[in-house]
Amino acid sequence: MSAVVDGGVRMTLDAVHTLAVRVLRGAGLTPEHADAVAETMVAGERDGCASHGIYRLLVATRSISAGVVVTDAVPCLNDCAPGLVRVDGGGGFAQPAFALGRSALAAKARASGIAALAITNVVHFAALWPEVEALAGDGLVALAVTPSHAWVAPAGGTKPVFGTNPIAFGWPRAGRDPFVFDFATSAVARGEIELHRRAGKAVPADWGYDAEGQATTDAAAVLDGAMRTFGGHKGSALAAMVELLAGPLIGDMTSAESLATDRGRGGSPIGGELILAIDPAGFLGAEAARHMARAEAMFTAITAQGARLPSERRYAARRVSEANGVVIPAALHAEIMALAGGVPA
Repeated sequence: MSAVVDGGVRMTLDAVHTLAVRVLRGAGLTPEHADAVAETMVAGERDGCASHGIYRLLVATRSISAGVVVTDAVPCLNDCAPGLVRVDGGGGFAQPAFALGRSALAAKARASGIAALAITNVVHFAALWPEVEALAGDGLVALAVTPSHAWVAPAGGTKPVFGTNPIAFGWPRAGRDPFVFDFATSAVARGEIELHRRAGKAVPADWGYDAEGQATTDAAAVLDGAMRTFGGHKGSALAAMVELLAGPLIGDMTSAESLATDRGRGGSPIGGELILAIDPAGFLGAEAARHMARAEAMFTAITAQGARLPSERRYAARRVSEANGVVIPAALHAEIMALAGGVPA
């Protein structure tokens, strides 16, 4: 259900999911593919992450129409080693590939204590926290990395080499929401710059450079030039690490190769993702519960002084949106409805 409110359209999460599937199916995705992709978008909207929410329908459909995405891709799983599983996504979006590999990864982690999932040949448009949160919900510690398109300059340079190259981590907590963080190694997620451009807002001068290598507050100029890493040389080194772990190590593309493969079509990044899963019981045996409780003492030491744990804001937004729905900005809702035009409800 939906209702017009001041500044936008209020929708239930079910209605957002239905609309997203409708648009994605109309763009050509198979039902299973569309459902998995829509679920990720709804999760972003539900958790107050506007840059990774329903706005991503515009991004995904652009990639589909540009021919970047294989719309009827069928992921293929290769159980290649006791602690390793590979999934070839067949050129589709990453969500179905993760869904296929998740249970195998979890089983291998529980059998060996630690395991890795290498996802290759997929298109990425979303954050990584849904993957690590899901695994943490399964009782596993999880770490995920992926390159993107070469949009980000290394520290000391002004020309793109890296992608936004996110790193995500999940830690299970008994009876509580998992401890999860997910951050780009760029100064900000690219979607945030795009939202500034759409709103006609300036960006901070330390977010990026224009095409001539000059610092700028023009969002469009940064998108056409180069973004910066966060934390100078530290973020730059982490971005390089992500390139290596989820590029050459798993036999997939670097961010520069992804952008070259796009051939100017303006699609989402093409490449791979590496996910590590660790079973606390595999490391700690009968002592697992005691040592996981020690982790809780650390979390309490953080929150007791008024500091916020990563994802607490997301979880708070989730509780509100599950009860009250979400408000989609009017202009964005109009764009999405235009995409949905002519598609059977």
